[in-house]
Amino acid sequence: MEEMSAGATAALAGSIGGIVLGFCARWGRFCTLNAIEGAVLGGDASGLRSWGLAIATAAIGAFALDQAGLIEASSSFYISNPTTLLATIVGGLMFGLGMAFVGTCGYGCLARIGGGDLKSVVTFLVMGISAYATLRGATAYLRIAAFPQPEAVETPASFAHAASNLLGTGLHLTAYIIALILIGICLASARFRAQPKKIAIGVLVGLVIAWGWFATGYLAADDFDPYPLESYTFSAPLGDTLMYFMTMTGSSLKFGIGAVVGVVIGAAVTSIIQSHFRWEACDDAREMRRQILGGFLMGVGSVTAFGCTIGQGISAASLLAFSAPVALISIFVGAWIGLQILIDGTLMGPVRAFGALIQKN
Repeated sequence: MEEMSAGATAALAGSIGGIVLGFCARWGRFCTLNAIEGAVLGGDASGLRSWGLAIATAAIGAFALDQAGLIEASSSFYISNPTTLLATIVGGLMFGLGMAFVGTCGYGCLARIGGGDLKSVVTFLVMGISAYATLRGATAYLRIAAFPQPEAVETPASFAHAASNLLGTGLHLTAYIIALILIGICLASARFRAQPKKIAIGVLVGLVIAWGWFATGYLAADDFDPYPLESYTFSAPLGDTLMYFMTMTGSSLKFGIGAVVGVVIGAAVTSIIQSHFRWEACDDAREMRRQILGGFLMGVGSVTAFGCTIGQGISAASLLAFSAPVALISIFVGAWIGLQILIDGTLMGPVRAFGALIQKN
């Protein structure tokens, strides 16, 4: 029997974790925009706390794997060759704005497809094509011209490495302390502690991200067929998935392709079991326009920022990368701007909302 290639092994492992992530999206409603809407419009930060718990769990898993010698965390491009601060901010703002227009992120889009949402198929196609074009196609020239990629850094660009060097403490101990502090912040809310489902989903998502590091750093490791260390992200992999299914004989399987397929399968199975699967489409042309524009902004923005809400928001954050909080804040601000535009119905919505906040405080 022919041995599986590193790419095929990574894709299979990616699909396994992707199925779990699809389950988390449908059953646990694990969604960035839902978390942001809950905090901004509903005054409930439980969704954000669940997200923080996922980051902390993934961080403990990632650095435990690194400490055991199963992966080399410092080889991840998030901390070994990060993009510029400006690219992260601009890309994050674009992604957040597009996310508000669409109503979810790339990961949520896949979960919606698994639930029968046809308009998310359109968003997936637009986001995948625009992400691939920004990575390797026509708009890649504009991205490179506007945001030239800097040289690889000598010291890993992560808070764990920086704090370890500054304080003289061990790298892994420092990472664990930071993760435990984050867990304490998340569980400090009695309201959040009273929601075991959100706690369980946060921990489960974090474990899946750690599984991604293990899968690509250990299971897919091959001296003759090297595979890059990566975990879950749903930006460029959407484009890779489209390219693979169109040119299967001329393309190679990747972790991200398996992850994309896995999320759709996991979401579909969960939706059917819950009797929530139903076909949906856009109500009118205006909604379709928002889906297309939002998908384009998310595709370009995620590649520019080197990741989406899952890629930068949890995978990069699990390595305590400098870029992660910058990307998350930028996505949050972009989503806030987009939500205010939708609520007000005009481009002046964010200005009016900001003015109201100033007057209130």
